[in-house]
Amino acid sequence: MEPITHLLTGACIGRAGLNRKTRYATLAAVLVAEAADFDVFWGFAGPVEELKHHRGITHTFIAVPVLAAVAVGVVWLLDRWVRARRARRATALDQNTKAPTAQLPVRWGWLYLTAILAALSHLMLDWTNNYGLRPFYPFNAHWYSGNLVFIAEPVLWALLGAALVIPWLFGLIGGEIGAKKEKFRGRGWAIFALAGMVLLWGWRWAEQGHARALVENTQIATAPVTRMALEPYPVNPFRWHAILETDAFYQTAEINTRTGEIASDPLQNVIYKPPVTAATEAAKRTFLGQVYLDWGTWAVVRDVGPVAVPGLAPPQLAPNRVWTTVEFSDLRFHYPFLGSALDAGKRQNRSPLGGWVYIVDGRDDAGEVMNGREQR
Repeated sequence: MEPITHLLTGACIGRAGLNRKTRYATLAAVLVAEAADFDVFWGFAGPVEELKHHRGITHTFIAVPVLAAVAVGVVWLLDRWVRARRARRATALDQNTKAPTAQLPVRWGWLYLTAILAALSHLMLDWTNNYGLRPFYPFNAHWYSGNLVFIAEPVLWALLGAALVIPWLFGLIGGEIGAKKEKFRGRGWAIFALAGMVLLWGWRWAEQGHARALVENTQIATAPVTRMALEPYPVNPFRWHAILETDAFYQTAEINTRTGEIASDPLQNVIYKPPVTAATEAAKRTFLGQVYLDWGTWAVVRDVGPVAVPGLAPPQLAPNRVWTTVEFSDLRFHYPFLGSALDAGKRQNRSPLGGWVYIVDGRDDAGEVMNGREQR
């Protein structure tokens, strides 16, 4: 998921009662809930390096205790600074000055447990979308994805955000009318939001199963289907994007589980498997090709001819040499609402999470680019 959902989830985990056990619980949960995504800094090494390492080692079970320990270490440094600052203030206070109110102590065991739960929440959230993750890496490099919610889900933003904002608003109202201030406000709302998120996953899992049953009981493709995927849309739990694979082509369909409607046009929604050429085989052996095919569970590799792509100038060659562009795309991200499709006879040059390689003479790598950025 994107950072907003991770951060809001971490805040709700801390406020669901763990903040009553130890000081800094919410802070530690928020820090570690997003910590795994620091792998995006691999982007400074190039877009292919970023794809290779994103949702890599930091998104694994073996990284969970490490990230939790780092978060607790950051909180320990903060606590030392706070204590030192408070000590300096105490020495400057007059003896007649009222002593500061006692605060909840730091219980480091509870704080580490909080960080562990928040780190695990990151893996769980990332599993629920269609990008997936490899939680057992490096022992098992297989990608796992639940395909339950889209990478950005506004329903979760509203649910988790309300759990944090509503108690704050009630606190303002209570202050205006002189009500007694509650020390740990919002526990019930945080639990409600986290439970609601799990219920949303369960609802979408049921709708996904319904969509699968509709597809399996309907003759959509004109050839036997060897593989199928169901991809979620944001907000609407009844709408699903189906990808069907046969020996010769892919076919997409739009599913509405509320009405039972299946929309798929054999003339518009069929993507014939591109021929294998010397250029595509050479592109698969490039750095971009190896990384992309490791990640792209629905990857399509095609030779599109000598087409220049944004972010990479075409190769300048002698007259007796030829070049071509090989495109890598993943059907999981060719949603109609994203403005991208690989329909019959049509190819959009801007493919979400797509990559391109220039191949010279059917064998030489002459440049790699993703999302308008060259991999050097």
